[in-house]
Amino acid sequence: MTPLMEARALTRILPTDPPVTLVHNVDLDIIPGRFHAVIGPSGCGKSSLLYLLGLLDRPTSGSVSFRGDDMSDLDGDQRALLRLEQFGFVFQFHFLLPEFTALENVLIPIRRLGQLRGSEMADQALAMLDELGLAGQSGKTPDRMSGGERQRVAIARALANNPSIVLGDEPTGNLDSENSAHVIEIFQQIAHDQGRAVVCVTHDLTVAAAADTRIHMLDGAIERVD
Repeated sequence: MTPLMEARALTRILPTDPPVTLVHNVDLDIIPGRFHAVIGPSGCGKSSLLYLLGLLDRPTSGSVSFRGDDMSDLDGDQRALLRLEQFGFVFQFHFLLPEFTALENVLIPIRRLGQLRGSEMADQALAMLDELGLAGQSGKTPDRMSGGERQRVAIARALANNPSIVLGDEPTGNLDSENSAHVIEIFQQIAHDQGRAVVCVTHDLTVAAAADTRIHMLDGAIERVD
């Protein structure tokens, strides 16, 4: 299958004294319909690679392509718009706005994109919450929800604009085993049933075992892919 994203000779070096290499000469294809897990010891460059793939950081050298187009020449505004349209992000901490309800949190990226009208925006946000079993939680603020519910709201927010790729940075890191299993199931569904690409940085061996592709990193480089 044609890759959704391609990294070629991707390298990120911090210009410190001495320089610190975060990602070194990475070649990687991200395939739609597959759940990719990025694994390896702490400090090996997993999150740095994810931020480069998510266009949240720029490489020192090498390239990232999305649907065959090199992202190197995009300016900050163009990168931000592409992220809003095509990328969904889920982090270890849910980063929900505490004064907003679940529905209002999911509405944030939909309103920013501005492609739907008022009632259509609400309908789309409610559909995302319902899909994740949260229809009854739409009017609650985060402090009135469990940790697992908050993380599912964060996933609904990541899916709000129907992205082509979902990137997770330790999304099960603060969850118990039951809620972690639920998040894994959601990611598998996003990939297998909806045909999106999922890339998840994780220390959780259960998450890694559930992935279709495991990307093993060491010292900023890809050690192997299985």
